[in-house]
Amino acid sequence: RPSACDAATKAFLVNGVADVGLAFGIYVTWATFGTLDIQTIVSTAPQYADRTVNLLGWLGLEWQAPILSVIALLLFMGPIGKSAQIPLHVWLPFAMEAPTPVSALIHAATMVNAGVYLLIRMAPLYVLAPAIMNVVAVVGGVTALFAALVALTQVDIKRILAYSTISQLGFMVMACGVGAFVIGIFHVMTHAFFKALMFLGAGSVIHAMHHEQDMRR
Repeated sequence: RPSACDAATKAFLVNGVADVGLAFGIYVTWATFGTLDIQTIVSTAPQYADRTVNLLGWLGLEWQAPILSVIALLLFMGPIGKSAQIPLHVWLPFAMEAPTPVSALIHAATMVNAGVYLLIRMAPLYVLAPAIMNVVAVVGGVTALFAALVALTQVDIKRILAYSTISQLGFMVMACGVGAFVIGIFHVMTHAFFKALMFLGAGSVIHAMHHEQDMRR
């Protein structure tokens, strides 16, 4: 189906944008810590709390920024794309072209939670970058509110669940941004269960209505 091909292309391109930031974050992390072992990074991160980097050195200008904040911001590009946060949220509603059981597994439980898991896994590093924590909290909060409002205007049953997923991911990200990492991982688990059940329930309704997805019918 052309619509499914277009949705796949959009998901690939949007996540590619996020991957650029994530790749730079991985490189700067390796250049700073000399390793990509997460346990080593989070245990030694406090030693780099006062270290800065000149972001405009390649232009011959001076702009010093905390190295941990730079790493945290670049790594956050991954969750923005993979966990569908504003402004890279546009791919997820179109990914509902996939069969409903696939949506129940991937879009509720596995794929979109990867970004939130990254934030939680790197929690000790983010705690040392309070300015970036504020950015994470604001992006998550705005995404949660925006997606919930957009869901109220939709009529496609799967599109509504997609925007609901974006909204719930926003709550998870916001929880990480305010330091409530335990709440974030708790909501990752609960959302996986209830959203998967909602997708399977929606699939049953769509099948019973002879593949009709318009909720007005």
